[in-house]
Amino acid sequence: MTETRFWTSSAKASFEAVASSPAGLSTESAAERLERDGPNSLGAAEHRRLLFDLVRRLANPLVLILLAASAVAGITGDLVSFTIIAAVILLSTLLDMVQEHRAQIAADALRQSIALRAQILRDGVFAEMPVEEIVAGDVVALSAGDLVPADGIVLSANAAQVNEALLTGEPYPVEKTPQPAEAGSGDDDTVGAVFHGTSLIAGSLQMLVVATGKRTRLGAIAGALHKAPPPTAFEHGIHRLGMLIVRLTVFLVMFVLLAHLALGRPPLQSFLFAMALAVGLTPELLPMIMTVALSRGAQRMAAARVVVKRLSSIHDLGQMDILCTDKTGTLTEAHITLVGHPGLDGRDCERVVELAAVNARFESGLKSPLDEALLEHMAEEELTGWTKIDERPFDFERRRVSVLAEQGGNRIEIVKGAPETLLALCDAAETAEGRSVPLDEALRERIMCLHDERAAEGLRLLAVAWKDAPGRERIENDDDDGLTFAGYCVFVDPPKPSATDAVARLEAAGVAIKVISGDAAPVVRHLVGTLALPVNGMLTGSEIAHLSDQALAARVEEVDIFARVTPDQKTRIVRALRSRGHTVGFIGDGINDAPAIRAADVGLSVDGATDVARDAADMILLAPDLGVLADGVMEGRRTYANIMKYLRMGTSSNFGNMLTMAVASLWLPFLPLTPVQVLLNNLLYDLSQIGIPLDGADSEDLAKPHAWDMAAIMRFTAIMGPLSSIFDIATFALLIGVVHAGIGEFRAAWFIESMASQILVVFVIRTSLPFWRSKPHRALTASALLGLASAVVLPFGPWAGLLGFTSPSIGLVAGIAALILIYLAAAELLKGYALRAAPAKALSARLTRMPV
Repeated sequence: MTETRFWTSSAKASFEAVASSPAGLSTESAAERLERDGPNSLGAAEHRRLLFDLVRRLANPLVLILLAASAVAGITGDLVSFTIIAAVILLSTLLDMVQEHRAQIAADALRQSIALRAQILRDGVFAEMPVEEIVAGDVVALSAGDLVPADGIVLSANAAQVNEALLTGEPYPVEKTPQPAEAGSGDDDTVGAVFHGTSLIAGSLQMLVVATGKRTRLGAIAGALHKAPPPTAFEHGIHRLGMLIVRLTVFLVMFVLLAHLALGRPPLQSFLFAMALAVGLTPELLPMIMTVALSRGAQRMAAARVVVKRLSSIHDLGQMDILCTDKTGTLTEAHITLVGHPGLDGRDCERVVELAAVNARFESGLKSPLDEALLEHMAEEELTGWTKIDERPFDFERRRVSVLAEQGGNRIEIVKGAPETLLALCDAAETAEGRSVPLDEALRERIMCLHDERAAEGLRLLAVAWKDAPGRERIENDDDDGLTFAGYCVFVDPPKPSATDAVARLEAAGVAIKVISGDAAPVVRHLVGTLALPVNGMLTGSEIAHLSDQALAARVEEVDIFARVTPDQKTRIVRALRSRGHTVGFIGDGINDAPAIRAADVGLSVDGATDVARDAADMILLAPDLGVLADGVMEGRRTYANIMKYLRMGTSSNFGNMLTMAVASLWLPFLPLTPVQVLLNNLLYDLSQIGIPLDGADSEDLAKPHAWDMAAIMRFTAIMGPLSSIFDIATFALLIGVVHAGIGEFRAAWFIESMASQILVVFVIRTSLPFWRSKPHRALTASALLGLASAVVLPFGPWAGLLGFTSPSIGLVAGIAALILIYLAAAELLKGYALRAAPAKALSARLTRMPV
């Protein structure tokens, strides 16, 4: 996204043309420019077609694996597996599409934030015209209450104050004055520029339009929202997992198929067995497990007043290790408040705030946030008895508001405005006792020191003065000298009391905070100090403008405060952090925040934000409190922990069983399990795990962010899978060497052993603690035991023959049970090593990097 640069050669030419020809553009010239540049409109959002969106989701490697497994199941006649896998893919994909479809209206909401008609100078006459017809070079007249219809340069201004909160997020109005072309326009100084979508809250101005439609700053933001967002951390993890499973599957299937063909086995039977192994390796229910886990997380977060729009953002929130936040609304209350009204002695004086409130009450036009804060502080009844006689409104040359008012026959002129300007007009000062004393240099210096001390704390000050005006009916020009200084009114956007504790919770959870603000550096630095936030270093927008993307990426990790930044720079900061391997969250509430929200791994907004910010976000905080966000981080990590449980248990068990069958099939005179039995084994195991999304998580899983670690999954699989295979081979030895079981009994006994060991080991490896110290959720216990019971009953029922089983003897089942207990004990001993050590580092690195 690029920002509007105002003093371009064409802008200077337009400025000079206006200066030499005050008639504005001719109708013919405007029509030519409208034809060339197009209407002054942000344009409708180009919504992505549903079919394209569906194809994009189905192109995920993991989904492709499952689709292939579903096709193989259908070809081999396993209609149950085919139906279940296809249904799981369809339901999880449709749910994601529905959740994310609403975000497509983000750019459309931008178009509703501009004025519909404006006063435009054409052929020497100002006329009201649709804003879509405005072109570069037009002169537009604006008055208080108007929305700025394009980006432009201020030609003239009369006490013009513009609310730019829509773009900057800052609540204070900005003064606008003409600037000479030679002065230029820097990133930190836009006094002479106005922007599309902002509003004029006081005074009037005339502007020269230099950019319209999509070429404005607002248009650049809308354009950024049209682009596809970069892949999130969750999407990266799923992609890497899919590629890992593809490599494992290709390796095992090719090994089995080539080995069987080399041994002279029937080609069709060998192919079907290899395909059954491929299906057995795929985590069929992973989409369902993830969707249920994320949906349960969304329900919990909804109870905490967080609306989740994109389900996978719950995982990203748990993985987040950096949170970027503006100060307004999250660290502060986003509401200007009067916090002091000191008199000459530095202590609060009611006389000062009363004079300021009278001035604010009688000031005509739209009230500024400072005026509203004064009137909120003083009750209406406290101002009874005052009568307005005359006023002189604020302008940027005088930098003050003068009101002539009377109470009880005492008529005075009350003036409030910029401290340095007002103090120069004073020759006396009022003490706390109500006496007037001469304003000598020593006293003047003391008053300015009081101002400088408060300003250094990030506070905004207005000076208040007055003078007697007996018999006067009007305020004449240049009649404000001889004033008596009364004191200051001190304002602040107050820090949120909960912000310090919330930031401390996030920091303790391994989430670093970076404050990104459009406000001045001293204000941001003071706020951070007030809240005692653990941040260091500062970069300003002008400094960032001189850094390349590579240089910025090198600086962002060591800097925690960014001041006077533009919308484009916010996005650059987010991208720089992500390029350094961080999972980044961004919370904002204005249109200016929308591109950065969209660029982050997890975009956050608040209920009172603009439509664009809310629609670009992945989550919306109904209460703008970072404490709620800290709770959400814990929920995200709990969800991630449960997904990892399924992956660890599924990949290690599946890989162990498939490895056993692949190896055993080379020396056994028959297949250890038929293709149908392989698929039944895998299906029952997956169904036994449906309670995992409801399970709890260990404290160490919640203590810090966890990224998708394919090497760790591979390491766990490389240890626990072969361990399972060792006991499978021991079972084979028992069945062939001791019991001399027939083929049907062999398959039935090993089916029971395989299922029981897979299901019961879940209670061991679901936690890093000793299994008896971590209680599983009731749903997981129920689903696991139900799956175990089904596996034990199948070889003994009347359907056993149809499935290719011969019921084993009770003594054989008892022997298998003993082997299973030994296996569970071994798994308990080795799981810590599998979770934390790296014995398979080289193998895992090779498998996670090797091309397919």
